[in-house]
Amino acid sequence: MEKNNNTNNTNNVKSSEATEISSNDVTDHEDNENDSEDDIEEDGDLTKLDSEKKLNPGPLIPLKDQLEKDKDDESLRKWKEQLLGSVDLSAVGESKEPEVKILSLTIQRQGRPDLVLPLPFTESTKKSMFTLKQGNRYRLKFTFTVSKNIVSGLKYTNCVWKSGVRVDNSKTMLGTFSPRAEAYTYETKEETTPTIIFARGSYCVRTKFMDDDGKCYLDVTYYFDIAKNWPTPS
Repeated sequence: MEKNNNTNNTNNVKSSEATEISSNDVTDHEDNENDSEDDIEEDGDLTKLDSEKKLNPGPLIPLKDQLEKDKDDESLRKWKEQLLGSVDLSAVGESKEPEVKILSLTIQRQGRPDLVLPLPFTESTKKSMFTLKQGNRYRLKFTFTVSKNIVSGLKYTNCVWKSGVRVDNSKTMLGTFSPRAEAYTYETKEETTPTIIFARGSYCVRTKFMDDDGKCYLDVTYYFDIAKNWPTPS
């Protein structure tokens, strides 16, 4: 188990205004054959971080055993206490596997209310989940919980396609997280949608959350649109 200070830098869940998905935000893309599942699977392999190919993590052991293992080493004991915080060890159990649940995806759009999409998605994968106005600043926020054991090397990958052509492939190491009742949040850096006319249209996104052991906690594909203007309220 490696030390990682990213846990302490992780933001707690913040309350924010949210709005339901309106019918104007949902567009059917059943006829879009360019973004096939085969294309997504093929390019999805490219989202692996280089560290995945080189890292050989040790065997998983229950959290209680990890604490007992180095209880006589004061420096390790203090570090573990700092990492675990106020975790209730009586509720951890004897599980070796951590449990990570990605609860929601929030789209934070400049000048618009936050749009919260519960995970996993229940809509058809060929429907646009939301619309972004060209030239508008936005960011994504994921909310997730960790239970049963420490999750090490949690990483986020995001691939975006337009008309079957990959236009973005981002990979971010989030860090190590201890189990706790309160949810964690991860926010992407703020970006601005393109302003050129050719950027308008439908985009296909594949998002994954994985850990150092190669366990995948979320693997979803969804669509969104970029348009000249915001959808007209019904």
